[in-house]
Amino acid sequence: MNITLHVWRQKNRNAEGAFVTYQARDISPDMSFLEMLDVVNEGLILKGEEPIAFDHDCREGICGQCGVVVNGSPHGPRKATTTCQLHMRSFKDGDELTLEPWRANAFPVIKDLIVDRGAFDRIIAVGGFITAPTGNAPDGNAILVPKLAADRSMDAAACIGCGACVAACPNGSAMLFVAAKITHLGYLPQGQPERDRRALAMVARMDEEGFGTCTNHGECEAACPKEIPIEFIARMNRDFLKAALFTPAERAAASDGG
Repeated sequence: MNITLHVWRQKNRNAEGAFVTYQARDISPDMSFLEMLDVVNEGLILKGEEPIAFDHDCREGICGQCGVVVNGSPHGPRKATTTCQLHMRSFKDGDELTLEPWRANAFPVIKDLIVDRGAFDRIIAVGGFITAPTGNAPDGNAILVPKLAADRSMDAAACIGCGACVAACPNGSAMLFVAAKITHLGYLPQGQPERDRRALAMVARMDEEGFGTCTNHGECEAACPKEIPIEFIARMNRDFLKAALFTPAERAAASDGG
């Protein structure tokens, strides 16, 4: 199959970018999307041209590095599929594909299709952890976790931090990502000591990084390759409001029925 690619090329974050057209010829439908880009780059290198820069690592849908907007859809047309899991059989011979990086102020372009997602790392650094004593590993059954809480925590922990939610959101909001990171610890007893501080710190850092606000478009949930539910945003908002409106003593009194 032959595909026409319109690829965003940008030398660095300070340079002006533009779309450049390339032909991907004799592409096997069984190739992954990134393998197709590898073939195109091999041809460019043989011609002495600069290859297309794109991010990737595991190529197994685990690391979240491969994000590319394909024809306006983060990660491409298939639901619950990362770009590296996307195969060329999802397209037809003769198709034209427009490839762009994530478009968000908080994700500056490094080069071509690669963006700097360091903002996500900085959000995690201010609160995405728990207090744990050092020493030997505790017994696995030392702290009982209800099955429902464990299941919901795992649902939230499935977030791979790819940034598709930000790229899909008309406001460039990171609320789904932050909600997933706050929720997966907030459901567990081990995450309770920092629960309030975590919500306050991570939301504040999200705002500092320049992400937009959430207006409940739902595009984030639709674009998420791990299908993180938007209801986690509501749970995060409740945690944030409780932490912002009440002192620790007031919250403790309320939980004790005082």
